[in-house]
Amino acid sequence: MDTPHEMMLTPYVEKTPNSDEYGALTNTEQQPSKRRKKKSIVWEHFTIENVSAGCRRAYCKQCKQSFAYSTGSKVAGTSHLKRHIAKGICAALLRNQDKSHLTPSTPASKGSDPPKRRYRSPNSSSIMFDQERCCHEFTRMIIMHDYQPHMVENPGFVSFVQNIQPRFNVRDFNHFQGDCIGTYLAEKQSVIKLIEGIPGRICLSLDMWTSSKTVAYAVITGHFVDSDWKLHRRILSVVMEPYPDSDTALSHAVSECLSDWNLEGKLFSLTFDHHATESALGNLRPLLAIKNSHILNGQFLVSKCIARTLSSIADDVLTAGSVIVKKIRDCVKNVKLSESNEAKFLELKEQLQVPTERSLCLDDLTQWNTTYFMLIAALELKEVFSCLDNSDPDYKEVPTRDDWMQIETLCTCLKVLFDAASILSTISNPTVITFFHEVWRIHLELARALASEDPFTCSLSQMMQEKINKYWKDCGLILAAAVVMDPRFKMKLVEFSFNKLYGDEAPAYIKIVDDGIHELFHEYVTLPLPLTPTYTDEGNGGSNVKSEGLQSESLLSDNGLTDFDVFIMETSSQQMKSELDQPTVTRRSCCDENLARNSNEC
Repeated sequence: MDTPHEMMLTPYVEKTPNSDEYGALTNTEQQPSKRRKKKSIVWEHFTIENVSAGCRRAYCKQCKQSFAYSTGSKVAGTSHLKRHIAKGICAALLRNQDKSHLTPSTPASKGSDPPKRRYRSPNSSSIMFDQERCCHEFTRMIIMHDYQPHMVENPGFVSFVQNIQPRFNVRDFNHFQGDCIGTYLAEKQSVIKLIEGIPGRICLSLDMWTSSKTVAYAVITGHFVDSDWKLHRRILSVVMEPYPDSDTALSHAVSECLSDWNLEGKLFSLTFDHHATESALGNLRPLLAIKNSHILNGQFLVSKCIARTLSSIADDVLTAGSVIVKKIRDCVKNVKLSESNEAKFLELKEQLQVPTERSLCLDDLTQWNTTYFMLIAALELKEVFSCLDNSDPDYKEVPTRDDWMQIETLCTCLKVLFDAASILSTISNPTVITFFHEVWRIHLELARALASEDPFTCSLSQMMQEKINKYWKDCGLILAAAVVMDPRFKMKLVEFSFNKLYGDEAPAYIKIVDDGIHELFHEYVTLPLPLTPTYTDEGNGGSNVKSEGLQSESLLSDNGLTDFDVFIMETSSQQMKSELDQPTVTRRSCCDENLARNSNEC
């Protein structure tokens, strides 16, 4: 007697006394079986045939491809057969598929059993073909991966797509170019609606991309916060400028962006990621005054990029010491470009037991930080260079003691810039408060360097201070305003920082910030801004404002600003006139230690 397992596996087999163990397939029309019939839809597309003793395979009725079904007592099941039909793998079935997308079935012959209930595969909807959806997804692929639209006309691509989906009509270049533009316009409208709904203003940053030709492209990026306090960053415009060095190039790009995105009256600030001439900025300010209502008389409108400022200062430092920098670069080349010279150098380093882990490296003239790495490594290995002429007769340009002193001065100046750039670039989400502290620290370091008796150090420090003062003049107010908005610092950190920076002149600078904050407050009071929810720390009674991403900021920890804490204690008894004068919120101890260490050093 057949076991239940065998009966379920071979529902079409009728055993007779003369049949073997597995029997032979019989026609159910001639000899109906009392056993359980197969209900899976796959049996409308497959037949089972014996290929050898104990081995049976399933054959597709459409493409005649065979699949494993059973070997001995092991049964492969029907999942792979369903995939062949439901996933559209069978090319013959796709060609014969009716447009109604009904489940394919084999027509019943006359005299057969009444139609039985059909069981659709749960994945049957996935075989439905949509030409427009395929074109849309193909357009998104081109945009996402920056593919060339001309690829649609490549014979290899056309052949590849036709083999995957014969019914897909590969359009020509003009059609897909139109699809790309249509997708862009649709996305643009959604961003315009998003910007129209923000409660505040938008900040723009402008960079100039150069090409191999004489033209350039002004790239304008928008930064804004929506009503849910989510920060957005979107590239809004890429404007071709045939004359990027002209005084009207910036005005043209910004004007086109403001008009194209309906941003008149919504601009808060404009930051430049590249060098802009004073004449170009002079042409831009009147344009912004016409198209945008000013905040604080336009003091926030045009700002400089701190990364560009640091890079420009570093380039000036290296230019001032270009002679000695070239001399050190030639010494490093003499070692690095010859395997024998490098072997002698390393051997001499071991003999002298120089206590450094640094290795010599050549710099990239377009990246000032690589030149700093080259100089600092050479400085720590100066003993080896001083003795190298004894073992290498071709080594002529030996740096003198004065040369090394100048290199040390250059490295000291560059280190101030490099430390600030490292902190600002390594933080995943740097805030304006971090920028404020780093610029303030550079100010303090340069003020100390100006008191040096070395003429070379004084000249470098004075040159650096001129540029950092210019940046501070343009951006100091907006940086200080951001610090005041932080409930952990308010006006106290501004007072503390300015007292250290300006000494007796600090009250005048503090008053400028205080007046600016109050004027900014009164301007926003008159705006019909919607109410936004208040975010508070859970389980703290709402006493602390929840600031997302505090752990990633380079802020001031409790272990860092001892002097600042003393300053708060000394000034806490003063009369409070507004919320700005109320005690600051306790800072978290998990904040970044780099800024804390720098604060102690300052």
